Amino acid sequence: MKRNVLLGIALLIIGSAFSSVYDVAIKWLPADTNAATFMLVRQCVSILIALPLWLHAGASTSKKMKIHLIRGNIGVFGALFLVLGLMSLPLATVSSLFYSAPLMIMLMGGLFLKEKISGVQALACIIAFVGILIILRPSQVNIFGLAVIASAFVFSICQLLLKKLPHSESPAITLFFTNLFGFPPVLAFVAYQGVEGLSWSLLLVAILANGSLLIYQWFCVLAYRQAQASEIAIAEYSGLLFCIFFGWLFFDEWLDGLSWLGTALVIMPSLLLSWLSSRRGRGWAGFFWGKLRGRSVVAEAE
Repeated sequence: MKRNVLLGIALLIIGSAFSSVYDVAIKWLPADTNAATFMLVRQCVSILIALPLWLHAGASTSKKMKIHLIRGNIGVFGALFLVLGLMSLPLATVSSLFYSAPLMIMLMGGLFLKEKISGVQALACIIAFVGILIILRPSQVNIFGLAVIASAFVFSICQLLLKKLPHSESPAITLFFTNLFGFPPVLAFVAYQGVEGLSWSLLLVAILANGSLLIYQWFCVLAYRQAQASEIAIAEYSGLLFCIFFGWLFFDEWLDGLSWLGTALVIMPSLLLSWLSSRRGRGWAGFFWGKLRGRSVVAEAE
């Protein structure tokens, strides 16, 4: 496997650990807090965290401000949908639904960014997604479940839009303007739902959630600059393993036999892809890899 692909996968795995912390933090929200209030505090904290990073990077603007505007506005809706899901559904149900995002990223990367998608990559993502369903076994699919699926779709679009940003642009610029442009929609949410449950505990949860989310976004910016989205998106599934660990650590949850089977289905496709890539051109493994990749579609990414 190419060095840039390995680096992109490693960055996504690190980032996924922090995204799992974000999910856990939202489950700790005070009972009297509504989604709009949390979004308001979250957005304010995000801007305050990103501001010094942006100033340190030179306080410069971007040549792609339109991309930041789009990501900021739609990203807020995706975040709101996810918060609503986490406040209303079990963490396992939300996670299983949201982890459809890597499959969406891979498919949309091929459809809209003209990235090469091989048959084995598509099969690996499908197998990994089946593994997620086995582990987390969603039992509730209602309006909040549909909100989580919508959140995953918005998340996928935001990730793919990162490919449109210049490689020379500092991630601090992306983080600052994405959060800044997302502030007006948050104010609209607050005007509609009102402010409820402001407290120090809410602020602490927002700081924990936003700190982990901004770190995750930073690693995503770096990761998707290294390789095609279709080559590294499967690494997003590593967040599932972190969810399992945090579930055991904070909620005393552990896996049963069926869940371990699902975990194997998540991990093995990534390991198989790496091994086949390293064996290309050598013996039967190289022949097998060539056959699997023989019907790759579309052209290289921009």
